[in-house]
Amino acid sequence: MKNPDSIGLFRGKRILIVEDAYFLADDTGRALKRAGVVIIGPVATASDALEKLATERVDAAILDLHLRDETVFLVADRLVQRKIPFLFATSVSASALPKNYTGFALCEKPKELNVIARELFGSGNAKLN
Repeated sequence: MKNPDSIGLFRGKRILIVEDAYFLADDTGRALKRAGVVIIGPVATASDALEKLATERVDAAILDLHLRDETVFLVADRLVQRKIPFLFATSVSASALPKNYTGFALCEKPKELNVIARELFGSGNAKLN
């Protein structure tokens, strides 16, 4: 069941999008902007994401698991260190995640924004605080 109020959880948040598929990143960014989000990125590499984390305030992140030749786990590790909530938005199964990421939200692509909002800022399991 949809919960339209969940999208309001995004309002005013600064969300890093790490996604190497341009059109998916662009569609996600546009939808988030309509929900009142400040988009950080999107970026397509782990090094670009780490640079954004070093130079920008980030409230949460949406991470594609596989970025061309690399995974996003270095970025996820940094987010964990900084206690920034995130989720993996990917088409792979939960079994592809290393054991230390068991329990983090894993959403299939594409995902409805109200589900992502609940995971990052509501009662979902992506919250680290």
